[in-house]
Amino acid sequence: VQLQASGGGSVQAGSSLRLSCRVSGPAFIVYSIGWFRQTTGKEREFVAAIDHGGSKTWYADSVKGRFTISGDNAKNTVYLQMNNLKPEDTAVYYCAAAEGASGVLVTTREYDYWGQGTQVTVSS
Repeated sequence: VQLQASGGGSVQAGSSLRLSCRVSGPAFIVYSIGWFRQTTGKEREFVAAIDHGGSKTWYADSVKGRFTISGDNAKNTVYLQMNNLKPEDTAVYYCAAAEGASGVLVTTREYDYWGQGTQVTVSS
């Protein structure tokens, strides 16, 4: 299983970005997917997650109301739409997949596969 994250960039506060996570592997629809982010010297933190059926989502309080996670099974891709970006959103964003899991997963140890990360920089 391979995850390819893309869509990061440098933007000003208040702008939007959409991250993509393409999952390559068998039976995509049985993976629960999560987005995490990490800044230098800090632990990787949960951002958002979606269950394998796409019916359940969960968000960190810091991004609730601004970020939206969604999936497109036909494209084997999960998206993270990020609106009203703030400087504190600056981080490397990682997508992760949990094989055969049900529900939304919020801790790093619950995930089996990780993408390479994409940098998001928000300036004030």
